This record gives sequence, structure tokens and C-alpha cells, in this order.
Amino acid sequence: MKGMFDFSAVDRYLETHLKESLEEIKVFCAQPSVAAQDLGMAEAARLAGNMLESRDFQVNLYETKGFPVVFGERAGTSPKTLLIYNHYDVQPPDPLELWTSPPFQPEERGGKLYGRGVSDDKGHFVSRLLAIDALLEELGELPCTIKFILEGEEEIGSPHLPGFVEANQDLLSADACIWEFGGVDHRDVPLQYLGLRGICYVELSVETAAMDVHSGLGGSIFPNAAWRLVWALNSLKDSQENIRLPGFYDPVIPPSPRDLQLLSELPPVSQEYQTRYGLKGFLKEYPDKTALRVASVFEPTCTICGLTSGYQGPGSKTVLPARASAKLDFRLVPDQHPQEVLQQLRAHLDREGFADVKIEFLGGGPPARTDPDDPFVKLVLETSRDVYGEKMQLVPLVGGSGPNHAFVHTLNLPVVTAGIGYPGGNAHAPDENIRLDLYLKGAKHIARIIQEFGNS
Repeated sequence: MKGMFDFSAVDRYLETHLKESLEEIKVFCAQPSVAAQDLGMAEAARLAGNMLESRDFQVNLYETKGFPVVFGERAGTSPKTLLIYNHYDVQPPDPLELWTSPPFQPEERGGKLYGRGVSDDKGHFVSRLLAIDALLEELGELPCTIKFILEGEEEIGSPHLPGFVEANQDLLSADACIWEFGGVDHRDVPLQYLGLRGICYVELSVETAAMDVHSGLGGSIFPNAAWRLVWALNSLKDSQENIRLPGFYDPVIPPSPRDLQLLSELPPVSQEYQTRYGLKGFLKEYPDKTALRVASVFEPTCTICGLTSGYQGPGSKTVLPARASAKLDFRLVPDQHPQEVLQQLRAHLDREGFADVKIEFLGGGPPARTDPDDPFVKLVLETSRDVYGEKMQLVPLVGGSGPNHAFVHTLNLPVVTAGIGYPGGNAHAPDENIRLDLYLKGAKHIARIIQEFGNS
């Protein structure tokens, strides 16, 4: 970046204090904080607050109807304010037997740090604290005001965060926002993710009797909850993978020419996906790499995430299930909304003769995107070159979901990604890990973003 601040002293600090930072991650990740199980949440929130207070941030823990929101603020020398979003909750560690080392006992092996939350998302948070430490050591003060917001419910759909943001717009006011994650692709090229799909997560359930019965007694004459649910699920899609909910596709905005241009500039992922995930092929034939990428992020989905009914233990048990349930997620694209999808799903099941199938909404939120040509996006791209040897590549939308809608549309902020992730990080899976070389690069990039943003 032309005329950019000399970061050599900042980089030396980051390199010489890497071990201390990793020890801080280990302490944070040794504290379980599984939102889905209400495990260690209050303790993790206090620990995150203490970590900010040790950097002279003014910290408050705000109670919600769920888990606390941690907020920290430290003033800087310029009028600019940067909001940083992270979360302190983690996924359940199961299945435990697939971990090489215990999930809540972080361990370094082969240039990597392993443990639940080291990547998603505690390591990202601590890497940003390391960048702040380096700037404070070099400058004595921050080049811009920094606000941190950490929630404890991201892994369960952030049910209370949008309301918190709506009610605390003055508290969270800023000029730009850094999102929870970021990193490189399979080529080690840094990527800038400009948007997240929305999600509507539901559980469908049906009950056909007061109890399970002997399949010989009821198999011919009793309704079977498992079959009932399978037939209901079968009605949701046609043979061409089209989702059959009434009006489901009506709000969908197709990718723009700018979106298609950005997607065409990204490398092909077909072979990498097939190799990494052991796939024999995809749902459909795609004529080129751009078509595959368009389908993977700009088409909404309906995914069966899990099925439960009857007996599934070892051996046999001749039983006719009285109850059956399935968890589904609908990934949504602009301008779909989860509440509309819930209404469409109810209307569809009723129309298809499945009024007895219950719907429980488990969480969700709408999609949101940041303008690829926003000045803050350009600043983040330019500062990446000094760290990675090349500029980040722009990704207009990714398949995952998160609560960015409140930040983009309520707080009216450009939201960017910059972080320490890589494709082999096993987020949400056993042996979650970060690469130490990328951890250092992520901290260097954050330091550059903060400094150049304060001076922009």
C-alpha cells in the first residue's frame, strides 16, 4: 500500500510474542463453552471480558434471554471507530473418540494447535488481541477506537443478537466491521467473503400413537410415524432438486454481472471438493467452474440434517415407531426471509395432506452482503498484499450463515472478513486446528487494517 506505515517493529513484536498468544488461546479454549448444552457459558463470557480488560478496554457483560453479550471499547486517536465481532461459544466436541487429543486440552503438534474453538472462534478473537498488543507496544495508543462485541449463541443460530443490536445501535455505532472469521483457500490465497446466506432451521415431527408397538401387531393396520415423516420429507423436493414450497423462489435475486465476474476469477473447486470429501460427483452436471460456484451459493437449499425414529441400536427390534422427527435447514439467498419460509413450509405441508406434521423453528436469520467496491473492502484487500504477497480474492457470497444481517442493515456497516482459517481446520469436527504460520499472518493483517483504517 503506497505510503503505508512501517510495520517492521509491529511484525517483530508479533513474532516474538507468538508463544504467549498461543498460551492465551490454550487457556481460553480449555474453558468449555458449548451453547447447545449450556456448558461453561458464563465462565467463558467472564474470561473473554477479562482478556479485554487486561488491554484497558472498558468492558460490560449484557444479559440477554440467552447467554451474555460481551462488549468492550477502547478509544483511539482518530475519529474512526472499528467494530469487531466474535463469538465465545463453540460446537459440541462429539464424537470424542475421533479426537487425537482431548478437545478441551489444546495441544501443539506439527506446526498446528489443536482443540475445540481454536479456530471457530476463540483463536480468531485472540489473534486480534495480539495485533492490538503489537500496535499498543509500538504506538502507545490505538490509531482508531475499537469496539468488540462477542456473543455466546452463534453456534445455535444467534437467536438474541439481532434484538440486542437493534436495541443498542448507539453503543455499537461504528464506521466499519470486521467479522468473526477469514483465512485462505486450498492454495493458501487469502479470500475476502463479502456475504453470508441466511438460514431457517426447523424440526419436523409427527406422532401417530401413544407408544411404539410390536410391528407384527400394528404393521398392517397402524399408521407408522417413520413412514409418515418420510413421505412428508419426500414432498419437499422434486426429482430435479427443486424446492416445492409455494412462492419459495419468488424473492430470490439472481447474481449480478459483477457477482459472476468475481466468481469467474476464483479457481475451480470441483476436484478439490471431490478429493477432500470423497465425492463421486455432484447433484447435477455443471457446464463450468462458474456454474458450480453460482449453484453453491446463489441457490437456496433444503437439507435434511438428521432423522430420528424407532430403533437403531445393534441387532434387531421389530417395532412400529409412534414418533418420528427430522431436523432440516433451508439456506437462504437475497432476498429470502426465514419467517416467510416458515409460512411457506406450513402451507405446503397442509396442502400435501401433512397437517399433522409439526414445525418447530430452531433459529435463523436473513442473508446479507457488503458492496465489493466499498472503500473499506478496498483497504482490507490492499493491506493483505503486504502479508500474503498478493491481494485477497473477492468472494461475493458464501454458503454458510451468520448474524451479519443486523450489522449490514441495522448498523449500516461494511462487514469484511480477515482471519486465520484454512480448509483443513476441521471447524465443527474432531481435531479442530489452526496453522501457526497462518495465525501469525492473520494477526499481521489485522494490525495493518487497524493502523491504515485509523489513518484513512
